[in-house]
Amino acid sequence: MDFWQWLTAALLLLLLLVQLSRTAKFYAKISLYCALCFTVSIVAAAVCLLRHGGRTVENMSIISWFVRSFKYIYGLRFEVKGRRKLEVDYPCVIVSNHQSILDMMGLMEILPQRCVQIAKRELLFMGPVGLIMYLGGVIFINRQRSRTAMTVMADVGERMVRENLKVWIYPEGTRNDNGDLLPFKKGAFYLAIQAQVPVIPVVYSSFSAYYNPKTKLFTSGTIKVEVLDAIPTSGLTVAEVPELMDSCHQAMRTAFLHMSKTPQENGASAVAAAHPAQEPRPGVG
Repeated sequence: MDFWQWLTAALLLLLLLVQLSRTAKFYAKISLYCALCFTVSIVAAAVCLLRHGGRTVENMSIISWFVRSFKYIYGLRFEVKGRRKLEVDYPCVIVSNHQSILDMMGLMEILPQRCVQIAKRELLFMGPVGLIMYLGGVIFINRQRSRTAMTVMADVGERMVRENLKVWIYPEGTRNDNGDLLPFKKGAFYLAIQAQVPVIPVVYSSFSAYYNPKTKLFTSGTIKVEVLDAIPTSGLTVAEVPELMDSCHQAMRTAFLHMSKTPQENGASAVAAAHPAQEPRPGVG
């Protein structure tokens, strides 16, 4: 057989595997997701450079427009409650739970104007993805060096007030799909108190009804999103960081467990049972 016959046969075999095997289907969708991120990053970077000429928070609206199209490819829907609470014209710290690589779609779905993210420095070196994050104004920190991270956070506090920025942080510090929230790290709350800006919690329901790497499940479904009431920090001091962190964790955990116990669109339960509460641990988010 010539090359094209071999290629056709290989593609047909791959298609058959995807149809028959949940594992093959899962990895095919993950591969497509990575390919989309790579391709869209290249295209969006070109648009950002042509539109704004370089690194600026204004590029986030362009990036958001591209990423929001992903949900149609994967059959995902977002039900958002309290979106208007993010539409404020003052700086704030937005905190949300962090579950998987799909979080980016959820973030871009409700990303407010003049909002940047805090991300680990390693992501800057991920080729086109790192480039588009840089162009969007993402703030990179080295989590291995606590003193450096705290210095960056201090600079961010001054900048967000000066430039009227919203800063989005995942206070769990890592992805978590165990059906509950991890203890929070204190960086986001230190930043909010230092800048004397409110904290706005955002909660996403569990993804496990339609996305579960352990069981190789990746199907369509509905993601519930709730924006909770802002928590003011005016007058608080750094000594009150643990109290602020704990109250935010409790509010988000209550909302998460309530939202996630509701059966999702595909009929599966998102979370089996609530886990015991965990005490927040120190560290920079």
